[in-house]
Amino acid sequence: MKKGSKLLSLLTSVPVTLFILTGSLSVPILWRGFYYSQIEALALPARTGFSPEIIREAFDQVMDYLLLDAPFGTGQLKWSPEGMAHFADCRFWFRADLVIFAVTALLLLVLLVWVLRSPGLVKRFAFSPVRGGVTLLLAALLGLGIWGLVDFESLFVAFHTLFFPGKTNWLFDPNLDQIILILPEAFWARAAALTAGLAVGLSLLLLLGEWLWKRRQPKPTVYEELKRLRR
Repeated sequence: MKKGSKLLSLLTSVPVTLFILTGSLSVPILWRGFYYSQIEALALPARTGFSPEIIREAFDQVMDYLLLDAPFGTGQLKWSPEGMAHFADCRFWFRADLVIFAVTALLLLVLLVWVLRSPGLVKRFAFSPVRGGVTLLLAALLGLGIWGLVDFESLFVAFHTLFFPGKTNWLFDPNLDQIILILPEAFWARAAALTAGLAVGLSLLLLLGEWLWKRRQPKPTVYEELKRLRR
């Protein structure tokens, strides 16, 4: 009996991983309500001396710049050219996340339609792309989660070193770029926890969907099973 292709399974697992990851990251990027909820939860007005209205205005202007091509600004907070340059770099990655999410969603939709129209296609896979993609993602989340719990600061530094190589403009001086005061490390830790929780939830939904689909597939007859074994 001819075995399925491990290479094909791996190649189709990667888009699954990227779909889950970028989709989960898109939530804190697009859902401003998450940040708003952290203003009081992290006691930002008391810690910074800025009112909730000033904090929200600064955050909204930065997000409008990152996502909507609005002019850069931080409301009533001070900012420097170095700080703006970092947000220009962030704008690339924020938009790249949304593009990758859309592209992988389209690829998986095409694959799903293909499988539904040609059920025999699944025999070409050595293992399920969904399970493969989820396994890759959960392994990465587990490793990063342990790292973050042990030393979140070093993870934060490694993240910026990887995605902003050769640059140090992400090391904000709060006297020059006051936006950093309303984006403390605790906020990023909570955003990471939200992303991880969404990724796990979406992974479980995909696995459940695959399980339900398999349950609906008709079982092969004895003749079909014997024919398959003789190949």
